[in-house]
Amino acid sequence: MDSKERYINPFTDFGFKKLFGTEFNKELLIDFLNNVLGERERVQDLTYLNTENLGNVETDRKAIFDLYCENEKGEKFIIELQNVKQQYFKDRSIFYSTFPIQSQAPKGREWDYYLKAVYTIGILNFSFPDQSDQERFLREVQLMDKETKEVFYDKLTFIYLEMPKFRKTEDELVSQFDKWMYVLKNLHRLQDKPVKLQEKVFEKLFSEAEIAKLKPEDMKAYEESLKVYRDNYSVIETAKNEGRQEGRQEGKNETKVETAIAMKKEGLSTDLINKITGLPEDQIEKL
Repeated sequence: MDSKERYINPFTDFGFKKLFGTEFNKELLIDFLNNVLGERERVQDLTYLNTENLGNVETDRKAIFDLYCENEKGEKFIIELQNVKQQYFKDRSIFYSTFPIQSQAPKGREWDYYLKAVYTIGILNFSFPDQSDQERFLREVQLMDKETKEVFYDKLTFIYLEMPKFRKTEDELVSQFDKWMYVLKNLHRLQDKPVKLQEKVFEKLFSEAEIAKLKPEDMKAYEESLKVYRDNYSVIETAKNEGRQEGRQEGKNETKVETAIAMKKEGLSTDLINKITGLPEDQIEKL
């Protein structure tokens, strides 16, 4: 672990649950959720639920949530931290949301199918492809009528926070939501509490996040969690670099092909084109 780091990394499993997953720090999660939920009715209290939600039969897959909570109205919240992009991440989000929906069905008596709202909130250390070219770091998804563009069902909501797209500096922070995004993204890089984050809730967050205050057993758990995070980061960066190298090589090959085509049009011999571009003669002859 870098000895210069003052605060824990919230993108580690230990760091995330240390800050948001304990009864003692519940006020941090409540404030965070209220700012993510925006204009909706505020969450007053939360109850932590078992994060291992079993299916109805033994053959059902288990759903493991990072945090699973219920507010005072019985609405359910799944809060997940996702560092690595997965091929079927959206499918996974939908699959997880079915468990708090099905759990509302009472056993052994009649039911009119009334449901409490379910929210899935994903804190993502990656970005979705966005064809609109908009740098949206907050993405909210609900069932919609395609023709009228009206929300068809407002009690199933998926909110994704795409952290790489949040690029505001401390001077640009305006709302409490901005401040939460900033502190989540930058906490492990900070040495001092930012001037703009002087609210009581952030005072507590910084106090709880200090590495120097961790007990020996917690320090060990954090170091193990940090190793997993860094290993994942290394794998991702390696894949990105390999992708960039492949892209550059493909670009060079395309340039060689374009050059060879132009040279053929000028009547140059296959042998000469081969010597200049390095392309195989059989490939040149097919151009």
